[in-house]
Amino acid sequence: MFLPDAAATALLADALATTQPDLAVVHLHGDLGAGKSTLARAWLRALGVSGPVRSPTYTLVERYPLASGGEALHLDLYRIGDAGELEFLGLDDADARLWLVEWPERGLGALPVPDLEVHLGVEGDGRSCRLAFRGVAGESWLAALDERRRLRMLPEPSP
Repeated sequence: MFLPDAAATALLADALATTQPDLAVVHLHGDLGAGKSTLARAWLRALGVSGPVRSPTYTLVERYPLASGGEALHLDLYRIGDAGELEFLGLDDADARLWLVEWPERGLGALPVPDLEVHLGVEGDGRSCRLAFRGVAGESWLAALDERRRLRMLPEPSP
């Protein structure tokens, strides 16, 4: 799909947030500037997170309490050297209902398996986006999106 602007990215984030399973792990793939943090920020806003939504570029992880209970974790693993460094982030005791992980390939083997992989890329003035749902939870998530026709609300690519 094509996301021509931040508003379309927010629509996608809202569709994914309102249909996500109770426990969701999302791996966000894409080069620098592809829109991973923009999507994560819009997703957290769609879940009702208010106040500052910081990029975890330097902190590696930001935690956000959710109104529905538990917390959302937003990780940016760009700056870690290897997956073993995740051990020092205190993620084992997290009551995470949502994991939004940027640069997940740097934490392979130490991260939960994704229910959804989002692949973003720069395309002209907008972003290309490909969703890959994984496992039983991912398939249920896709079915919920389809049932509610949430992705049909996104703009069509221009010719």
